[in-house]
Amino acid sequence: MSNLISVASVNQAVLVDAVDVKQHGFSLIEVSIVTAIVLLLAIIGIPAIGGYVVENKVPKVGEELARFIMQTKVNGPNGSTTPYAGISTDHFANLVSDSSIFTVTDNGGSKAVYHGLGTDGSVNITEASAGEAFTITLNKVNNAACPSIASVMQRVVNQITVQPDSGAAVTVKSATQAYNALSTESACSKGDVNTFVFTAG
Repeated sequence: MSNLISVASVNQAVLVDAVDVKQHGFSLIEVSIVTAIVLLLAIIGIPAIGGYVVENKVPKVGEELARFIMQTKVNGPNGSTTPYAGISTDHFANLVSDSSIFTVTDNGGSKAVYHGLGTDGSVNITEASAGEAFTITLNKVNNAACPSIASVMQRVVNQITVQPDSGAAVTVKSATQAYNALSTESACSKGDVNTFVFTAG
């Protein structure tokens, strides 16, 4: 009888040891491998997601800019040779103040507008040709928006130039040059480093 009790207690001890083995957590090596895989996926995925977000904003940004151009042309004084004299970023800021696409900030009387197509990228409106035309400048534009933003805008502007931070400005549309998306794309550099200038009037 005592042999049966001792065999039973040995079996119970083995069972408890087996259960203990199953309840142990992951080893440090296993946790390190999983962490490395997650970090690798994040490093690869985050830039792709950022580019996708920028690319999705392009049609709405282009639509708002085109609307501003059309309203400015329609509301310009009739018969004037300088209908856009005095135009500024404040005019555009008033139009897009309730927009979910652009961010408008007040810097002590003058307004700044940010386009969201690159980190801290802003929109600047100035008169050109002594008020006969005006320019819309988008700086710090990510390459994910190139050439899409130019392709949207080329229908409503007379001239487009693209300039990366480390290069010369390239005219991709003018009175004598038809717009070409491929040349626009090749003029852009990687990152939030591209400046687009759209001239209308």
